[in-house]
Amino acid sequence: MRSTVTVTPAQLPEVLLHVAVVRPVFLWGAPGIGKSSLVREFAAELGLECVTLLGTQLAPEDLIGVPELVGGRSRFAPPETIARQDPYCLFLDELNASSPEVQKAFYSLILDRRIGSYELPKGSIVIGAGNRAVDNALARPMASALVNRMVHVHLTASARDWLAWARENGIHPWVLDYLTQRPDHLWSAAPKVEETFSTPRGWHMLSDALHSFGEDVSEEIIGVLAFGTLTANHASMFKAYVKTVRHAFGLEAVLRGDVRWPAAPQDRDLLYFLAEAFRSRLVKELPHDKAHAPAAGKQLAHRGKALLLELAELSLEIAQMVIAADDDGNPVLPAWFLVEVTRDLPRLVAARA
Repeated sequence: MRSTVTVTPAQLPEVLLHVAVVRPVFLWGAPGIGKSSLVREFAAELGLECVTLLGTQLAPEDLIGVPELVGGRSRFAPPETIARQDPYCLFLDELNASSPEVQKAFYSLILDRRIGSYELPKGSIVIGAGNRAVDNALARPMASALVNRMVHVHLTASARDWLAWARENGIHPWVLDYLTQRPDHLWSAAPKVEETFSTPRGWHMLSDALHSFGEDVSEEIIGVLAFGTLTANHASMFKAYVKTVRHAFGLEAVLRGDVRWPAAPQDRDLLYFLAEAFRSRLVKELPHDKAHAPAAGKQLAHRGKALLLELAELSLEIAQMVIAADDDGNPVLPAWFLVEVTRDLPRLVAARA
């Protein structure tokens, strides 16, 4: 299921507060963006125990119970996990990954809030969640009858929301600082093959592992951890970032002229990381209109052209990456700056063409 209307993690609690208390909600989203943890946090804020049922681990009898004789008649005894006296949050995780038989068993629980003769206590809420088929995750089509029994909310990853949460929850400083600089690396689409990919959950796992190793973690181990939790490109960039932190070899030092671009073959990943950071700085701080540019903007442009020339001497390909257009072929740097680069650095532009 797709939707052009999405909510961020910061917006979700308000939506659930007004919707989940009156109707069952199904939360859609890509793997690893925090659906389950957000539901548990929401339940805790309401003072409700969160009871999680994993659709992929259930059989129909786990929901409807098993028959028992009472007064000479048989009735289904609901499972202890569900049959509670106090109100609670029933979280049906991976609901759309469960078998069709299990999905059918959810019908009365979701719509009528009951299983057999047992009815959920007043004040209970029902929330389902699942991944989308487009994310190459395990997902089965839901019958229209089940789809129509819930309000569907689509969650999207938000770097701003995650970073705000990370600052309050002990995320490793390297992870926090890196994603502050590169928020676009928080999440990446799931690949079509069995490869790691970047998600908020992946970054959280990397943070936990770094905390476990401590400050003396080796560069080799950092690579193992990063490539084991993130997209390969993000892992390489993160590893290079840590190298800059440990060796005080940041972009600011390059811009000031305190150090030159790293030229050693073993520092190729570091050079690429610094060039990416340099491109981001130019995109962010170069004014759109040179005529009204402040002195700092003109100074950055002048220094930027000099650094581009030095960078091209080391790697023409990486220098071209700095001034390259976006994936749709649209320039990301101001037109006037690209004109000056064309005039002052014809070799760089000619090679790019």
